[in-house]
Amino acid sequence: MRTTRHSTHCATLLFWRYNTPSAYVNRKQQPRNPERAAPPVALANNLELPVIVEVILDIGGPHLLSFSLWIMSVDERPYSPSLPWRITSAATFGAVGFLSRSFLFLFNKTEVRGLDRFMEILDARKDESQRERGLITVSNHVSVLDDPMVWGVLPNRYFWDPNNMRWSLGSYDICFKNGLLSAFFSYGNTLPTHRAAHSKFGGLFQPTMTQCIRLLSDPHKTEDSKTDWKEAYRTSSLSSIPSSDPFSSAELTYSTNGTDSFPAPSAYPSRRFSWIHIFPEGMIHQHPDKVMRYFKWGVARLILESEPCPDVLPMWIDGPQQVMDNNRGFPRPLPRIGREVKITFGELVDSEKVFEPFRQKWQEMKQRARRKRERLLQMGELDVDEKAELGILNDDELKYGKEAEQLRIDLTLAVRNEVLNVRRSCGLPDEDPKRTLADSFREEGTFGRDGLKKDGSSIKQG
Repeated sequence: MRTTRHSTHCATLLFWRYNTPSAYVNRKQQPRNPERAAPPVALANNLELPVIVEVILDIGGPHLLSFSLWIMSVDERPYSPSLPWRITSAATFGAVGFLSRSFLFLFNKTEVRGLDRFMEILDARKDESQRERGLITVSNHVSVLDDPMVWGVLPNRYFWDPNNMRWSLGSYDICFKNGLLSAFFSYGNTLPTHRAAHSKFGGLFQPTMTQCIRLLSDPHKTEDSKTDWKEAYRTSSLSSIPSSDPFSSAELTYSTNGTDSFPAPSAYPSRRFSWIHIFPEGMIHQHPDKVMRYFKWGVARLILESEPCPDVLPMWIDGPQQVMDNNRGFPRPLPRIGREVKITFGELVDSEKVFEPFRQKWQEMKQRARRKRERLLQMGELDVDEKAELGILNDDELKYGKEAEQLRIDLTLAVRNEVLNVRRSCGLPDEDPKRTLADSFREEGTFGRDGLKKDGSSIKQG
């Protein structure tokens, strides 16, 4: 259960209840069973609040959020998730990491390149108060086990610090289709993502993308940079966060479709400048020549809109496609052993050289859009000037305009080239340049759903 020490105006809930997340108690609701309420706690300011505890377990619905919930005053939120959440998350990472590492090194022949360099990066990020920017790792996607299996190459000590482990994106209709799966993946730093092919809520501008941008940034930044970071946060208020922001609710949750509710990880200052891993191909792609599909544009949003520009580290994964071949036979659910697995970590991309020109152009586009909105306001053609919020785009030109789309295409190609550089370092020949474009796959009939394609590849949504 959760304790509440961060504020004299905080309380947790007071009874066990089985229901859907939409029925969460808010801070104005009274307990249904006062007889089970804990005795009042005398506070420093002579106020009394009941200590309330609730466990929410929605094992039948598509979205179990957590076993407890913060309810707080409007001017404070906790610095980090509760101790029970952190313990459960660490246990989840520890168990999965141990199994992944054991499988890689006991049952397969695993070779890792560049690991020491990557571990130095993670070690430098261990203290979140000293981080200066987010981290994006990006790689090809060759099997359903890529994540979490590839992180088994890390020593076990890393698994017990979820705050310094990767965040990833999981398919809503696969990883979050019931309460138990939702709990498991939420504790494992996985965010629910709608796939456009399966849901009208999918696409480049879904709420989970906002969460990613905020995780890679510092939405809780205080003005006093000389003050101790944690203390500066604790003595500040949420007045800088718009009251209309759906990610600033007291329950620390957000919705992916307007009806569900999930923990909002970026609401906690301890998760500033986090690490996110991305598979930009958007699906599992197994090809006999070990080539990639085109990259989708989501990674471009993360690089363009996060502040400051995140560090980007490309990777190359080879071998898991033999462990979990898309066309494997019986016993299909079981991974194969005795395979060669190779994981290669590249070097940090020179962001100033590679990404800054794109970001400068993006800032120019935002300024033009802002000036246009100001003119429309002056002319009376706009009633309200919507305040800019980190990770949220309100201007259609910035979302769907040809210039914005071309900028994302160009930046995505730049990211893909960085992954190709790591691939090339593994001794693989250069790809056909036309593989970088979605139109090439559409023309060759390899654009569609799961299964074998004309070019000899096998794809699987997931």
